[in-house]
Amino acid sequence: MIIDRRRFLAMTSAVIAGAAGLPKLSYAQNPSGKPLHGLSAFGDLKYLQGFSHFDYASPDAPTGGTFAFQPAYWYFNQNVQTFNTLNSFVRKGDAPPRMEMCFDALVVSSHDEPDAVYCHLAESVVISDDRNSFTFKIRDIAHWHDGSPITAEDVAFSFKTIKEQGHPELSLPLAPLKEARIDDPMTITLVFDGSLAAQDILSIAGLPIISKAWYTDNVFDASTLTPPLASGPYKVGRMNPGVYIEYERVDDYWAKELGTAKGFNHFQTIRIDFFKERQAGFEAFKKGATTFRQEFTSKSWATEYDFPAIQDGRVIKAHFDAEKRPRMQAWCLNMRRERFKDKRVRDAIAQCFDFEWTNRNLFYGLNERSHSIFAGSQYEAAGTPDAAETDLLKKLSVDHELPEGIYDDAYRQPASDGSGRDRNKLRGASKLLADAGWKPGDKGYLRNAKGETLDLEFLISASVFERIYGPFVETMRAVGINASLRLVDPAQYQARTSSFDFDMAGLALGWSPTPTASDLDTILGSKSAEIEGTRNWPALTNPLVDAIIYEIGAAETRERHETSMRVLDRVLRLTREWIPNWRSANHRVAYWDIFGFKEPKPDYFWQVEALWWIDKEKADKLGKG
Repeated sequence: MIIDRRRFLAMTSAVIAGAAGLPKLSYAQNPSGKPLHGLSAFGDLKYLQGFSHFDYASPDAPTGGTFAFQPAYWYFNQNVQTFNTLNSFVRKGDAPPRMEMCFDALVVSSHDEPDAVYCHLAESVVISDDRNSFTFKIRDIAHWHDGSPITAEDVAFSFKTIKEQGHPELSLPLAPLKEARIDDPMTITLVFDGSLAAQDILSIAGLPIISKAWYTDNVFDASTLTPPLASGPYKVGRMNPGVYIEYERVDDYWAKELGTAKGFNHFQTIRIDFFKERQAGFEAFKKGATTFRQEFTSKSWATEYDFPAIQDGRVIKAHFDAEKRPRMQAWCLNMRRERFKDKRVRDAIAQCFDFEWTNRNLFYGLNERSHSIFAGSQYEAAGTPDAAETDLLKKLSVDHELPEGIYDDAYRQPASDGSGRDRNKLRGASKLLADAGWKPGDKGYLRNAKGETLDLEFLISASVFERIYGPFVETMRAVGINASLRLVDPAQYQARTSSFDFDMAGLALGWSPTPTASDLDTILGSKSAEIEGTRNWPALTNPLVDAIIYEIGAAETRERHETSMRVLDRVLRLTREWIPNWRSANHRVAYWDIFGFKEPKPDYFWQVEALWWIDKEKADKLGKG
């Protein structure tokens, strides 16, 4: 599963306890007491007041046509393989991706800057002198799809309701919110308790705004297929639950001439088809039923993209550069199970995976080994700690025990001999398990002092993973682990991971380009470990990690932020709650040659469905006009 944290910056959680005294946003770039058109974390805003459009937008592009695809990322309770509700802002149910395109927020992020947001629903924001309150003036042109105005009451209702009933990744960031105060019908002040980490307002102000009137007559946390009243550039159109959904462009979208929205959302219809298995989706693409596809299966990319439409040029096969943001693809072992709490057990299991053999035989050499959950970014630690990292580690060591090896070269997972059964690595895994108290028993299984076997069920949601993980499971069994794969349907997979009902599972996501304390806390912080619906899947509760997240929130400069992030990376590599596996260096994309698009793509987020358009001449040539 790939999750991006950029469209709504709200995929975050609360800052750690004891955050009082954190510095606020840079004073130089975000002065108090005056209306601002945007906020930034460490640097000046690229776009000036009244800018006409973002540089990566295409205001002259034509509108119309259908973009049919399967999303590569999604949010909250969304599911790319099925859906049974249109409520995307609560934990229960499986919602379709892109429901977020139906809703607006006070601010939107710039995708060619790492940490800037610009006023959208709001026309301005004023920071109080104590920097604990943010006053937003709502644009008087903003309205819902039924024509009724969006007011401060709607904004106040949204923050209150989401804080009390929303999905944890929406509600947890609001823990420091004391009040959403209505100053007048079009002015709202968000008042915080002083514990808000420095950059977290950038995320909180990106929360979706919902209609108070609509939810007065409808239950907010209901699982429902009734489209909610919304205000964004798209609204729900035709659908067949679990089969497809279409979003229709709102022609009189209130914000279409604003700099934050102009030049986006060119397709009249965005259609998502749902397939429980990868092969069915691929066949739909080959036939032209879907017209854009990101390919995540290396074998398919290497061997299956030779069908007639590729050969005659109707379908383009291409690579696009990955974004300049940290990416995570990793496994976790659920430490709510007693048998996985010992780091030696987790490390032994990691050593059973032979990346070199897998990459050569199953990935066709297309992937790279990951050693960090911040892969491909400046936050990856390398070599021994530099002077700034060393200073921070010394500061942390006053109150926390640092993991062994923290001052050595950043931990890298050992390479294998590529045989698929590297004897040295397996001997190392067996020793780790023995040291952890697991001894050989009957039927070839390891047992602990209670006579229990070391059971491990690897939870997967698609049969394509059986081919990849089958050899991994067999290797685990060879060292005495009672390992197995469990394939479940998409809805069950989401329900089980959300409720932490699994032994081992894998997660892929894209972090924000400049991760905030709340970005990190929802996956790594102790506060989120037992809150169902968060992605703290391994039950990570490490005071040292919490302390580093605090330092990240307290960073007053980009340099300090990057130093703290690299220290966090060093610690996580050693403690092994998340085990990185592999990554692709770019986007592997195929598309029917009917599109126009602007290059270069933005550096920090690539929302194809909002950026591309139908080239009518190309489409007519292929009979898809």
